[in-house]
Amino acid sequence: MARKPLRSAHTYGKLDRDGFIHRSWMKSQGLPDDVFDGRPVIGICNTWSELTPCNAGLRDLAEHVKRGVWEAGGLPLEFPAMSLGETQMRPTAMLFRNLLAMEVEESIRGNPIDGVVLLGGCDKTTPGQLMGAASVDLPTMVVSSGPMLNGKFRGKDIGSGTDVWKFSEAVRAGEMTLADFMSAESGMSRSHGVCMTMGTASTMASLVEALGLSLPENAALPAVDGRRATLAHLTGRRIVQLVRDDVKMSAIATREAFENAILTHAAIGGSTNAVLHLIALAGRLGVTLEQEDFDRLGRDIPLLVDLMPSGRFLMEDFCYAGGVPAVFKALGSHLRGEAITVSGLTQAQIADMARCDNPEVIRTMEAPVAPSSGLWVLRGNLSPGGAVMKPSAASPELLVHTGRAVVFDSIEDYKARIDLPALDVDETCVLVLKGCGPKGYPGMPEVGNMALPAKLLAKGVRDMVRISDARMSGTAFGTVILHVNPEADAGGPLALVQDGDLISLDGPARTLTLQVSEAELARRAADPALARPASPYVRGWAKLYVDTVLQADRGCDQDFLVGSSGDAVSRESH
Repeated sequence: MARKPLRSAHTYGKLDRDGFIHRSWMKSQGLPDDVFDGRPVIGICNTWSELTPCNAGLRDLAEHVKRGVWEAGGLPLEFPAMSLGETQMRPTAMLFRNLLAMEVEESIRGNPIDGVVLLGGCDKTTPGQLMGAASVDLPTMVVSSGPMLNGKFRGKDIGSGTDVWKFSEAVRAGEMTLADFMSAESGMSRSHGVCMTMGTASTMASLVEALGLSLPENAALPAVDGRRATLAHLTGRRIVQLVRDDVKMSAIATREAFENAILTHAAIGGSTNAVLHLIALAGRLGVTLEQEDFDRLGRDIPLLVDLMPSGRFLMEDFCYAGGVPAVFKALGSHLRGEAITVSGLTQAQIADMARCDNPEVIRTMEAPVAPSSGLWVLRGNLSPGGAVMKPSAASPELLVHTGRAVVFDSIEDYKARIDLPALDVDETCVLVLKGCGPKGYPGMPEVGNMALPAKLLAKGVRDMVRISDARMSGTAFGTVILHVNPEADAGGPLALVQDGDLISLDGPARTLTLQVSEAELARRAADPALARPASPYVRGWAKLYVDTVLQADRGCDQDFLVGSSGDAVSRESH
């Protein structure tokens, strides 16, 4: 059977003026004639940046990918993409995820590339790159930057994000000195790489494996482990073969693959942010995926991985215990084993070859870390479009709760008043934060895990029910209800909540109820004094984002980016 002509042949294979132009300029980089003789051209999409410490090792990994590509008879060409540093970018990296996706999509489509290796890691780089690549649909593989080494402080392991929140609350409660807090800072991040807790970055790297878009062990190998360089080298080899076999991303990332991602997400206690990213990615591929799929498919999967923030250990321990392949093995018959992967193996074959070397870190279905994992999708008159919460990170005694609302109209309002002695709040109250959704912030920041009032921390209170249209870090914990949809600034009922309103959460029943009559809510909605402020963004990406972003149940993609335009470009450049 004749192989399909390479996409790059349209650029480099023509013996005319256009072919002369394309090849001649590339030869200025030292490329010899024979690299244009029909070799697959592999684009290496690199989000390396010194502004993104998570991705600081990707420049070196790119060289290892190139070795593998050359070795397999391909031509590797590296190109940059916007790097979204979760800890550095303001107002939030999520505001720019879709912009990265646009850049990746147009860079792949517009250039003579036959297949692509995505190098990313920090929270929004992986989903942004995947979304962009999906809308072109070439053979695609991922090499993640990998987690940092375990944090260390006073002889104990500490986890990025998770212990930051704990230490910060301890300082505010007078239980930890500021000097000790500052001392812990130096031991938290001991190498480049992503958070070594099961935050969003490590969650998405794990789900990339579950989707079948990376080689096994992509998620857990530490960023500085030599085996990650080996994985990059092998990825370079393998992507060339995928191009020759014309195995596109859509052939791997099927509905079955997304179900494996959801099952894995539940088993590892993954970040709530993954709901948004997987729904957005599915929308690019034409795969039907809804919030309720996470609840329905994850309902029978207990928490199998004992990692922060839902457990005790860190990603380095997860790696040594067996990583994601060992989780596949533990999932047993729940795994959609016939799903194919970029490795050429099925997920069942990968699971069969896996082993667990630390049953404390990766548990069995019969002896899990906790019986309830995954995500709950809550609906009711406060969240008609759905809201999510992570029961494995919540306090069991708060999963069914009624309390009076203490309302903050914006993040600035919250920061100004949360520690005031006069704030009318006790531990039975429900903290409500508005104006932090996709449109309202804009970009839906990770502020949903609101720090508790100082006067309650002083009393020993460590958790309360918190509700917002925001997100929270995958490293965070607590009884936090997120992604309330529609958001306040899109006309959602959250905008109408006032101090003193009773709010009832029934997690097992999946309900979230504002105990205010429909008539009163209608009166509030008609009161111009209660209207949300207009967006101050009048130009640039922020305006385009606010004007076209979809709500959380659609993954917060832009309405005009959902779907695919394919890889065809009909016109020549000269």
